[in-house]
Amino acid sequence: MLPSIFSENLFDDLFNDDFINFPMWSGRNPLYGKHAKNLMKTDVRETENTYEVDIDLPGFKKDEISVDLKDGYLSISAAKGLDKDEKDKKGRYIRQERYAGACSRSFYVGDVKPEDVSAKYEDGILKISVPKESKKELPKRSTIAIG
Repeated sequence: MLPSIFSENLFDDLFNDDFINFPMWSGRNPLYGKHAKNLMKTDVRETENTYEVDIDLPGFKKDEISVDLKDGYLSISAAKGLDKDEKDKKGRYIRQERYAGACSRSFYVGDVKPEDVSAKYEDGILKISVPKESKKELPKRSTIAIG
């Protein structure tokens, strides 16, 4: 195990983009760089009647997030755009690490009606409440007369 400081590998910069010129090898996401693996961290909690889903989406605004339910799949997507043509009136950028891009996740939730799902976004966390599917009871065993 390699030592780390602030959740970063000490050797991350040793093998930087100059060493690995091919994007397919670098594994970096243009929206969040080497920290893309930390994006959309999700906790799913089960209660008596619902599943509570908490998704970390720091830096996004409410109107940049979309939650869809289709064919039993709950899809969460977030897109961020930055205007690169915008000039800073106080000077020029020396380093710019923020980019435009999108991320998404999907979860199978079963046969749930969209009106039964609720979502709330505050403090960089999207909270979704999904009702559990009602358990379908199997018919009780009955004897059939043979004629």
